[in-house]
Amino acid sequence: MRRFKRFAAELLALTVATVVFLVPFAFMLLTAVKNEEQATDLDFAWPAEWRIVQNFTEVIQARDHVLLRAYINSTILTVASVTLIVIFAAMAAFVLQRRQGKLSSAANFLVLTGLIIPPAIVPTIWLLQKLGLFKTLPGLTLVEVAYGLPYAVLLFRAFIAAIPREMDEAAMIDGCGGFRLFFQVIFPLLRPVTVTVILTSSVAVFNDFVNPLYFLPGDDNATVQVTLYNFQSQYNTQWNLLFMDIVLITVPPLLVFVFFNRKIVTGMTAGALKG
Repeated sequence: MRRFKRFAAELLALTVATVVFLVPFAFMLLTAVKNEEQATDLDFAWPAEWRIVQNFTEVIQARDHVLLRAYINSTILTVASVTLIVIFAAMAAFVLQRRQGKLSSAANFLVLTGLIIPPAIVPTIWLLQKLGLFKTLPGLTLVEVAYGLPYAVLLFRAFIAAIPREMDEAAMIDGCGGFRLFFQVIFPLLRPVTVTVILTSSVAVFNDFVNPLYFLPGDDNATVQVTLYNFQSQYNTQWNLLFMDIVLITVPPLLVFVFFNRKIVTGMTAGALKG
């Protein structure tokens, strides 16, 4: 009886996962390869005309190859943001974990508020304008780093809690300063959680739509998610090209999830257990 209940629960979970994930994905693929007239029906009908190459070419060439520029912008944004998130979050987590006190408690409270309080768009735009960073990739990079730091700090801190303090003391006795202690002794030990932070942050930044829309407007600065607007109109939306664009910008995060799924789960679980 227990085995039957377990099998029924697994079958139900598999069915729900199929409906939630595979059905929309199949609908997206079918619509992406239809012609414009048939795609307007927005149904699961089999394509009367397979336009894989044609739709792909039109999406790439749209607005003077804006998708290619968007891929370059998204890649630069993702690499820069994730690099800063990993370095700053690991350093902040190490300090917060090792130095307990009122100042550390206040800093921890600020980290938690970064996860809870919604972002303030207008004050952020005003600040970026004063700094001369509005509508620039460096400005958007700082925004992505600010939004991604709290989650990364919590993961790093939970992992650092399992590293003995005696290791710090032994390294300092051998003459290590603060930065050398962290980068040569502590940081190499954080590899599992670092991989998790890199992968989760990369997917989050690459898939971000709201921040580039507000803080980096314009076709020259477009990221991949913002290119979805290219095929939408109040009067005539090109659904086949829109869904082809979605397919093209979904491929990189999907591949990351498929190939590194176990490492993501392992790093998060290790951090949770060690905390």
